[in-house]
Amino acid sequence: MRCRHCGSDCKVSTVLPDMPFEDFEKVLLRVREAYNPREILIILSGGEPLVREDIVECGKRIRNLGFPWGIVSNGRLMSADKIRQLLCAGMRSATISLDGLEAEHNWMRGVPDAFKYASEGIRLLAATPGIGFDVVTCVNQRNFSQLAEIKEYLIGLGLKAWRVFTVFPVGRAASDPEMQLSAEQYTALMDFIVATRKEGRIKMSYACEGFLGRYEGRVRDHLFSCQAGLSIASVRVDGAISGCNSIRSHYDQGNIYTDDFVDVWEKRFELFRDHSRLREGKCLDCKWWKWCLGNGMHLRDEQGRLIMCNLERII
Repeated sequence: MRCRHCGSDCKVSTVLPDMPFEDFEKVLLRVREAYNPREILIILSGGEPLVREDIVECGKRIRNLGFPWGIVSNGRLMSADKIRQLLCAGMRSATISLDGLEAEHNWMRGVPDAFKYASEGIRLLAATPGIGFDVVTCVNQRNFSQLAEIKEYLIGLGLKAWRVFTVFPVGRAASDPEMQLSAEQYTALMDFIVATRKEGRIKMSYACEGFLGRYEGRVRDHLFSCQAGLSIASVRVDGAISGCNSIRSHYDQGNIYTDDFVDVWEKRFELFRDHSRLREGKCLDCKWWKWCLGNGMHLRDEQGRLIMCNLERII
C-alpha cells in the first residue's frame, strides 16, 4: 500500500531486506536469560508484517521461546485461513487499521480495495475468542466528519475496542495539510471520545499521542506517560535498538549486530528515562511539566526540540 500518513516515508521497494529471523531470535534468547519471557509481549509491525512468507514460522518460534506475541496489520492478507495459522502459531493480540469509510480509507491507503479487505479482517478477528483485538483509526480532515458513522460501522462488524490517533507532522504527513486537524477539530475529537466512552457501546480510547491536560483520565484508561524506553524497546529492520518504533528521529542507542540488547536496555536508555534535559523552550515554564515531562519522545526532533504540543491544540 501507499499510505499517505506513513511516518517513515517508506517506498514500495526498500534498500534493506527483511531481517532473517535467526538474527532477532538471538535477541529473544538473550532477553530470556535476563527476564521472564511470559511477561514480555512481542509486537510484529512494519510496513506490513504479513507480506513476510515466513511470518507464521516466525510466530511459532517466538511462542516456543515463551514469549506472547501480536501483530499490527493493514488487514489486506488477513483471511480466515491466515488467522487460523497465526492463532496456531501463538498470536495473542492483533490490531487492524481502518481510516474511514470506503472512499476515505482507500484514499488514505492509496489502493482501491483496501477498505474491503480491512473490513473483512476486522469482522473475522472481532468474532475470534481469546485474542486481544482492536482497530486503530488515524483521524484527519477527510474522515473527521464521519466519526459517528465509522463508530456505527465498527460496532456493526462486532468490534469491541477502538483506538484513534492523530498524525504528527513527520514523514509523508509533514507536508500534507489534509492529515492535520485544526484546534477546534482536535478539541471536538476529544469530546467525541469522552461521549463515546460514556455511551459504553464500544470501548474507545485515544492513543498515547501525548499529554492532554483537562482530558487526562477521560479519553484513556490510564494517565499519559511516554513508555518509550520504560516498558517499550524496539528493534528495526536494520538492527537499530530504540525506545519505540513511533520515534522517527535518530534516538538509536545501539544495534543488535554490534551490541548486547540487554546491556542497551539496562544501561543506555537514560535518554528516554530522564526527561530533565527536555525542559527548555516552551516547556521551561509550563505549569503542566511535572505531569507531561515534555510530551512523547516521538514528538521531538533530532535536537530534542518539541515538534508539536498537544495542549496547544486544545481550546
